[in-house]
Amino acid sequence: MNHQQTPTIQDVARLAGVSTGTVSRVLNQRPGVHPETRARVLEVVARLGYVPMQAARELTGKGDTVGILLAPGVRRYIPYFVLLFEHLSEALWQAGLRLEETPIDPAGLPLKPAKGYILLGAHDHDPRLEALAQARTPHVLVGVYPGAFWVAPDDEGGAYAATRHLLELGHREIAHLTGQPQHQAGRERLRGYRRALEAYQVPYRPELVLDGDFSTLTAYRVVRKAWEGGLRFSALFAASDEMAVGALAALEDVGQRVPQDVSLVGYDDLPEVGEQLTTVRQDIAEIARTTARLLKEALAGAAPHGIRVPVRLVVRGTTCLKEVEG
Repeated sequence: MNHQQTPTIQDVARLAGVSTGTVSRVLNQRPGVHPETRARVLEVVARLGYVPMQAARELTGKGDTVGILLAPGVRRYIPYFVLLFEHLSEALWQAGLRLEETPIDPAGLPLKPAKGYILLGAHDHDPRLEALAQARTPHVLVGVYPGAFWVAPDDEGGAYAATRHLLELGHREIAHLTGQPQHQAGRERLRGYRRALEAYQVPYRPELVLDGDFSTLTAYRVVRKAWEGGLRFSALFAASDEMAVGALAALEDVGQRVPQDVSLVGYDDLPEVGEQLTTVRQDIAEIARTTARLLKEALAGAAPHGIRVPVRLVVRGTTCLKEVEG
């Protein structure tokens, strides 16, 4: 079989009727795949004679290692990072690179050398960026940092679109469930929320900003406590799908219907987690491909620069027109 005929992960996914992410989960023996689906994927793999690129490169000794660095305290196994890791693995394999998780010290700096690094979970005064820059080690940040190679979704624009959608439905008392304010994504999504309110001449009310941490459980607790404490709103924009799911459960438990009583918008459009929500879709696959491309540029000694990846609002069944009272 010549190079043009070599089967790809996309071929396996198409013939098995699944996503490339599902194929990756099967090949890496990860949970979360139905047994029948797993069997179907493996049958297609065997029929095509597909060899995962990572395994092929390990057998031939080819492919430089790229380390992935999570900031200290960042949860590794959240749905967003799991999906991003899968797309990064595939994008880097396509670029002739191999992705490995890298052990870190308490400051988040790598304890194992690699050809280059991908940084996740960036926060204010992140020591990893300065240290890697001083060492002239090629790296790409999934986030925003002037003077570095970086890639990030248009978080402020996405939050603006989500809040504008609620405003155009007639809502004026709109709560925002934030991410962690020390992280770029949470801060930019809060800024987009505030900018939309200002554009529609709706006063910003600090009490309607509820502190979350991107987790479902914290979102549930914060929203339920706020509602039982007397806070009222007709719509809520959560800075992640995970938090939107927690908010949905809390609202239902205090007797509020979504969307009839409270409209709800999430962020990410994660498979299974956010697929029933009105949400802002990140193109995670494109973020991964852009990361791989920027890392190749960094390895080649190009000048650092950043790229914003567009997002878009996806309207589903958790938002509706605000009923006119009286």
